[in-house]
Amino acid sequence: MMKRFFLSTILIVVLLTACGGGKQEIIISGKPWTEQFILPYILGLVIEEHTDYQVTYKDGLGEVAILTPAIDKGEIDVYVEYTGTGLMDVLEEETEPGESSESVYERVKAGYEEAYDVTWLEPLGFENTYTLAYAKESGIDATTYSDLAEYSKGKEMVFGAPHAFYERVGEGYDDLVKAYPFEFSDTKSLDPNIMYDAVKNGEVDVIPGFTTDSRLQLFDLVTTEDDLQFFPKYDAVPIVRQELLEEMPELADAINKLAGQISEEDMLQMNARVDIDDEKPEEVARQFLIEKGLIQNEG
Repeated sequence: MMKRFFLSTILIVVLLTACGGGKQEIIISGKPWTEQFILPYILGLVIEEHTDYQVTYKDGLGEVAILTPAIDKGEIDVYVEYTGTGLMDVLEEETEPGESSESVYERVKAGYEEAYDVTWLEPLGFENTYTLAYAKESGIDATTYSDLAEYSKGKEMVFGAPHAFYERVGEGYDDLVKAYPFEFSDTKSLDPNIMYDAVKNGEVDVIPGFTTDSRLQLFDLVTTEDDLQFFPKYDAVPIVRQELLEEMPELADAINKLAGQISEEDMLQMNARVDIDDEKPEEVARQFLIEKGLIQNEG
């Protein structure tokens, strides 16, 4: 009888250890560029500050075509996506010119919940959208896309962009030149990491840069305004597996502490600290959160 008691006690201890001995793990990932190296640490450090969950990072896993199936299959749990990307590239829905951020957000949130069992939490506060950019010393004189299209007429201007931009439907090159009467003489496919160098060095004349990319400042590029509102809204929002939120009820509240906390200028400066000052993404994220009062300074 006593032997059975001890065996039962050992079994209970083993079961309790297996069930509750370690912290629950959350896998956070992102895309392979500066902003998306910083944002996972912003999410992860806030989660660890305000919950008992453990965070694992899969840095720069891939673009949306890789991240979407990964979160759908549960290979990752959380990452930051952009509303326009989710709506058009993943859900393959069109947007209307001038459609509000709120409308795009509600549509993409509902679509992901139905198709992927993934939900969109509250927006972080900044948008990272396209801006057509050119070198200041190029001689081009334009402040809007319409100005740039008019300037391109009769000129030998070359447009350069990542290969994926030419394949996009609804928001890619073909649709851009239909919405605006550009007359580019040629196009080039460029790696996103050399695109800014290419326009700075005169290898191409115009690129679709990103508004929070620090290389716009680093290379002293001129940006133009999408005056016809061709591109959809690209608000940055954390997306999470719904099953995980059910298992970890504190997770949504922790991440939503970031709602509205990151401005476009904040993100631009953080990107610059990594790209230009060669600081580590994790440390940039940590310092930002300390300054915002969202985590404690351990030092």
